Amino acid sequence: MNIDAPTDEEGFDPEEIEEEEDDGTDPLSTVSLPILPKPINWHLLRSHEAEQEWLDLNQWVNQLRETYGLPASVVPPFWYRHPELVWELSALHTHWLCSYDPEQDGSGPIAWHTDFALARERLREWVAACGTRLDRDRPTRQTTWPGEAPQPPIEDEVIPDRDADFVAFVSADAARRARVEEETIIEAITREKGPR
Repeated sequence: MNIDAPTDEEGFDPEEIEEEEDDGTDPLSTVSLPILPKPINWHLLRSHEAEQEWLDLNQWVNQLRETYGLPASVVPPFWYRHPELVWELSALHTHWLCSYDPEQDGSGPIAWHTDFALARERLREWVAACGTRLDRDRPTRQTTWPGEAPQPPIEDEVIPDRDADFVAFVSADAARRARVEEETIIEAITREKGPR
């Protein structure tokens, strides 16, 4: 008894299926996988990189303080004006990104929360030492070492609009970095030409 294979409405005949030729390439090699974040060295960022990192960190810090109801004694509004807080929050952000990456194992989030508890204690210490407050800020006091010029008096600055201050801070930081980049390029060109 000879039974013909049925065809579908489009004329598909299963007997006409040809095996695909193996061209030796891995089909997954063309898939772009997300890259795990790396620690940020704020000293080495170029102006456009710094702007993006500031915006990303600011957004994450806002989510963090709202999600966990963090007081200003842990995450103050003007954290970005204090390098000690920037480095701590930036490290915590990178740790969070890695811990919640879908490619990581399931223990990442609990490890992050364990480290977050320790980080909150350090943040409290940094905030107490730097003297930033809910509605005002001042530069972190520095200890003057022997032979150094004493620091000028430090006064609190009332800041009525935190978001406007953040935008101005990021713009000034990007401009400073751009000047350094330009000076570096000019120095490199000058060295390349050499004395004539």
